[in-house]
Amino acid sequence: MNLEKLLRNNIKALKPYSSARDEFSGEAEVFLDANENPYNAPYNRYPDPLQWRLKTKIAEIKQVPPEKIFLGNGSDEPIDIVFRSFCEPGVDNIVSIDPTYGMYQVAADINNVEVRKVKLDKNYNFKAQDLLNAANLYTKAIFICSPNNPTGNLLDRGEIEKLLSGFDGIVVLDEAYIDFAPESSFLPQLDQYPNLIILQTFSKAWGMAGIRLGMAFAQPEIIHIFNKIKYPYNINILTQQKALELLEKAPEKAEWVNIILTERLKLIETLPKFPFVQKVYPSDANFILVKMHDARGIYEYLTENRIIVRDRSKVTLCEDSLRITVGSPEENERLLDALNELI
Repeated sequence: MNLEKLLRNNIKALKPYSSARDEFSGEAEVFLDANENPYNAPYNRYPDPLQWRLKTKIAEIKQVPPEKIFLGNGSDEPIDIVFRSFCEPGVDNIVSIDPTYGMYQVAADINNVEVRKVKLDKNYNFKAQDLLNAANLYTKAIFICSPNNPTGNLLDRGEIEKLLSGFDGIVVLDEAYIDFAPESSFLPQLDQYPNLIILQTFSKAWGMAGIRLGMAFAQPEIIHIFNKIKYPYNINILTQQKALELLEKAPEKAEWVNIILTERLKLIETLPKFPFVQKVYPSDANFILVKMHDARGIYEYLTENRIIVRDRSKVTLCEDSLRITVGSPEENERLLDALNELI
């Protein structure tokens, strides 16, 4: 992969904003560089622009060096930065599977970048060659979500490897739901593929959706570009502090995942018993996709009962389907009790 060839010309020439905190290393005692208020510590100070303490903790957990980690405001920030790094608006394009996570299309639309969609097969899987065939000289990146959203299934690992080996642009592998899957992450293979960017999040298994913290893992050269483009203090001090605190809860996180997996199985076994349920698709995530008779009507009925699920009926290959997040045992019982009232 020729990274220089993939980069937009304006990004190659970009001189990033540099603060004194970027230029200084070590322990300072007096801060007179950033026009901060000297009172109300620690919130009067700008946060670490590169979040080194937090990255060091994440590196221990993920077994990836800190210099291969980028932290963003959710996963949406690194998704957007991929477009701003590599895709010339109105010229370049990306290739993506269909259906998949909707923010790839939104980020592409905001950046005026074409999305070439390749429809999944009836089992919600893909062939690497089909995505490679959809690419042309102006394709800068391919986006893959595994486990996929909204279908919930892991994509074929061998096909992902073929894609990584066969494409000379960037491959973005979104692993937001990998903690709920029976297969391991691609993180141990990161060095094997210099064009690979892996996205993960603290919003799902770690239960931190409210603090908006996403991760991108890639080679240092790519992380350097991301740091060059991002706004200087993109992760605020409260998020950094709370994340460090919550990352000490690894045993609780493992317990939460086990409960969710147990509850997922219960829903998969129970929902087909309802006469209006046509199919419950296999899931490797913390949600399930359910095909129903009158899915929209059931969605509205649940909403009236103050139970919110996601109607995915207008999404490609998900006609008449609801996406249901696996909740707590109490939440899932409430869902099943409400559906029982329809019989």
